[in-house]
Amino acid sequence: MFIGICGKTNVGKSTFFSSATLVDAEISNRVFTTIKPNVGAAYARAKCACKELGVVCNPKDSKCVDGTRLIPVRLMDIAGLVPGAHEGRGLGNQFLSEIMQADALIHVIDISGSTDREGNFVSSGGDPFGDAKFLEEEIDLWLFGIIKRGLEKGKIRESAAKVLTGLGMKEKDIEDALNKASLSSDDGIKSFARHVREVSKPMLIAGNKADLKSAEANIAAFDKSGKHIVPCCAEAELALRKAEQKGMIKYTPGDRDFVVIGSIDQK
Repeated sequence: MFIGICGKTNVGKSTFFSSATLVDAEISNRVFTTIKPNVGAAYARAKCACKELGVVCNPKDSKCVDGTRLIPVRLMDIAGLVPGAHEGRGLGNQFLSEIMQADALIHVIDISGSTDREGNFVSSGGDPFGDAKFLEEEIDLWLFGIIKRGLEKGKIRESAAKVLTGLGMKEKDIEDALNKASLSSDDGIKSFARHVREVSKPMLIAGNKADLKSAEANIAAFDKSGKHIVPCCAEAELALRKAEQKGMIKYTPGDRDFVVIGSIDQK
């Protein structure tokens, strides 16, 4: 599995998937801190059967930590997009091409509302709902343009499939999307682009900076709307990971708690 992480919160991003070894990636609050993708090894959590069966676990393709199986995942941190990315603005074509390499996407948004659409810090007035929708629309419009330019007269379905397999999409996903939309009009092609993106690049929304007071209302609004979001705090996760590496605490990434095992000063 290859997971792409895209967002503009400009803080280290790891909560539900976490790196085996912390990658030395630049972290700052300026726009386009990330230009080239940061690629690393990571793990997804699952309950291991070893405790239930009363056996010693010795997995070959993953790790087992106290009954928690850590399953390898390749993770790629991609730069955030800006409005007009599908037209090439802000290196949009490059970043969108990188997004297409992933099997699934994690869209990191600033759930506190302190980041605007361009990725700049604002004291208030950010739009997490708009941010969540914005990335989907940019990908859809980019795919729409590529599909439309690649359509051959008389071979519409065949040429659409050819274009998208060239972007690394699976034939089954393309066929599923073709069965839900018509390519006889621009609206139909846009609908097809949306369907194929939803099927081939499933997306999870991560609400970063969920620890800030201003995030509470936005998290509640997402819950009320029925749009699933995972609240997280990248800064806190990074602190926990660093403390664990230095032997100060016992912590498995994704745990709800940690145990102090070493000396911890106020800093």
